[in-house]
Amino acid sequence: MPPHLTVHLPAFGALLRQGAKHLLESTVVPLGLFYLMLTFVSFDGGIIAALSWSVLALGRRIMLRQPIPAILLLTTALLIARTVLGLATGSVFLYFLQPTLQNFLIAFVMIASVPFGRPLIAKLADDFCAFPAAFTEHPRIVQIFRRLSLLWAVVFLTNGVTTLWILARESVGNFLLVSTAGSWSVVAAAIVISLLWFRRVLRGEGIHLRWGAAAPTPAPTPVAVG
Repeated sequence: MPPHLTVHLPAFGALLRQGAKHLLESTVVPLGLFYLMLTFVSFDGGIIAALSWSVLALGRRIMLRQPIPAILLLTTALLIARTVLGLATGSVFLYFLQPTLQNFLIAFVMIASVPFGRPLIAKLADDFCAFPAAFTEHPRIVQIFRRLSLLWAVVFLTNGVTTLWILARESVGNFLLVSTAGSWSVVAAAIVISLLWFRRVLRGEGIHLRWGAAAPTPAPTPVAVG
């Protein structure tokens, strides 16, 4: 990759909207539906409502032949397993224990994907910003994604230990409130650290990110002949 390369990305606001859309679709709305139905209907109604939303969101993308975010696939698969366990046992504790333990599973997958060309964190990053192939295949970019995978493995391990401790001590309502706020705080901090680290590496390689579409190249002025 030549020095002082400028990589043009979509406008920063567009990236934020896209990221927020993915998080709402895959995490926030299912969680909200579960808590709403749990409060006013039943535990079974809550888990069925959460799963129904995720399956419908996935089915809509398949029917419309739209790209399916990796985060939506991951959360839907995990939600199916949680729902089967919750309906089979009727246990709120086991329903929330499974995603807590899944933090450890995701951390393991993050670590296991490090030796490969594109770690899991790089594939998840594609949901929010599709980088050019020449950019993602650069050795230093591959290296930073591997290191970020290790960082996020620590994040998921931390969330797993914390939520497991809260689950054993608090009621369902308090667990949802405290664990969600705590988990998102850790994730938000990790996102800031990841972006700053990523930007520092790019600067060291002479790679600059420019938000917004590249300026169009002006068409040559026609020259009259005759």
